[in-house]
Amino acid sequence: MEVLVIGSGAREHALVRALLDDPGVDRVVAAPGNAGIALVAPVEPVEAADPAAVAALAVRLGVDLVVVGPEAPLVAGVADAVRAAGIACFGPSAQAARLEGSKAFAKEVMASAAVPTAMAHLCTSEEEVAAALDAFGAPHVVKDDGLAAGKGVVVTSDREQALAHARACLAHGPVVVEEFLDGPEVSVFCLTDGESVIALAPAQDFKRALEHDEGPNTGGMGAYSPLPWAPADLAEQVVERVARPVVAEMARRGTPFAGVLYCGLALTSRGLRVIEFNARFGDPETQVVLARLATPLGVVLDACARGALAAQPPLRWREDAAVTVVLAAPGYPQQPRTGGVLHGLEEAEAVAGAAVLHAGTAPAPDATGIVSSGGRVLSVVGTGADLAAAREVAYDALERIGLEGGHFRRDIAERAAAGVLA
Repeated sequence: MEVLVIGSGAREHALVRALLDDPGVDRVVAAPGNAGIALVAPVEPVEAADPAAVAALAVRLGVDLVVVGPEAPLVAGVADAVRAAGIACFGPSAQAARLEGSKAFAKEVMASAAVPTAMAHLCTSEEEVAAALDAFGAPHVVKDDGLAAGKGVVVTSDREQALAHARACLAHGPVVVEEFLDGPEVSVFCLTDGESVIALAPAQDFKRALEHDEGPNTGGMGAYSPLPWAPADLAEQVVERVARPVVAEMARRGTPFAGVLYCGLALTSRGLRVIEFNARFGDPETQVVLARLATPLGVVLDACARGALAAQPPLRWREDAAVTVVLAAPGYPQQPRTGGVLHGLEEAEAVAGAAVLHAGTAPAPDATGIVSSGGRVLSVVGTGADLAAAREVAYDALERIGLEGGHFRRDIAERAAAGVLA
């Protein structure tokens, strides 16, 4: 089987590596990829959110399966175009991807499917926002209704900050104001072919830029798996109470969802609640989940794309724990400065149990090295017998990498590794 992976981040680098490890996969190509992916697989230029361009590339390459990584191409209809060209695609249709593309639509589907989630108001004016904030009280949760690359949410006790974020969102569309959900947050990826559903191992990510969950929201600064403090049957709960009802509701509406349903959850004092859905693998959680997956990835994604998931045996998992830490560019997330030269990448990769996954990287202009080209530059993954060992590997490797002005959080998985509940 030959596979084309669409995207250019660390999530796609993790997917490429996992697919290359699958003995049933003969070739992996990435488009547009990044400097790190180019070291292990061919890369092709493409506008990832252009359905016709991606479909044409898949046809030209003659691949058997296309795996779409980011959300924007899915919402744009890339999966529809690929399937129309006669090629299997892992990723939902544009209509099904509205589960991520519109928070209001996701709430509507959850209500129809009786899925537990936060109470919410869809607001189209500042006056409606103000009324919703007062109705729910602090802490305030304000979300951009559309795609925002994981940074469209503000959670704050400062009413003025909540209003300011709402104004920015209202400039281009509706805004969702929700009740605050207490308890730790968890990410569970559920694979589905539109009918059958299986869950991957739960993970937890860290959204704030600074230690102790301070600073501005980001696309994610690190993650870990497994979650020693979570219920042992959490994945099964998510399948039964969340994913399977939503998949059934989407099929009932005539817009079946096939791909990965990312369930962002809060384990509240009142039980499990859905915070949000994404229509693709999350970043950086994918990096740790795939590091622990022992089942060959390609055969599972292909089964999802071809409606054959029910015939797949149960997933197998490695006993190891995994921790990933993101190295960010100076100024991230407000005003990331790119172009910095990266040093020590080979030394970091040489650390036993470590993997350096590229995100915002590009070849240096003089072709003598690799430079940063985005806000999140690298994900450094460490694996070990437990979370403490995995943290040690990740940070050992990360300390060998140089990027002037770059920064990373030093507390990823620290509490869980110490046996403290999240």
